Amino acid sequence: MARKKTPTLTDGELRLMEIIWDRGEATVGEILDQLTEATPPAYNTVLTIMRILEQKGYVSHVKQGRAFVYRPLIDRNLARAKAVKYLVSSFFNNSPEQLMLSILKNEGLTPDELQHLKKMIEETK
Repeated sequence: MARKKTPTLTDGELRLMEIIWDRGEATVGEILDQLTEATPPAYNTVLTIMRILEQKGYVSHVKQGRAFVYRPLIDRNLARAKAVKYLVSSFFNNSPEQLMLSILKNEGLTPDELQHLKKMIEETK
């Protein structure tokens, strides 16, 4: 049975997107050079993930010589916003309040982080 496609980034896709966002653009070879794992994925694996990212609308490519150069179509902030929206709809019944309550209960925020959140809430009013 095929895996369900997710509109957000998987862990593997995010790892490659981080490289693209940091560099601005990259070929599959350049992405492989940036991966720090002891056993990096195969070239074809990275190529397949890049094709999936292109299908999802996260990157586009242009051909330069024999290589495809991938560029981001979505910046980090938009990807984060999409992930949060997906998380809220999937796990919190479309309730941002429930997400925030879960974070406050379970994440052990520092006093500085709590103060920063309080300030942002006040500014949003």
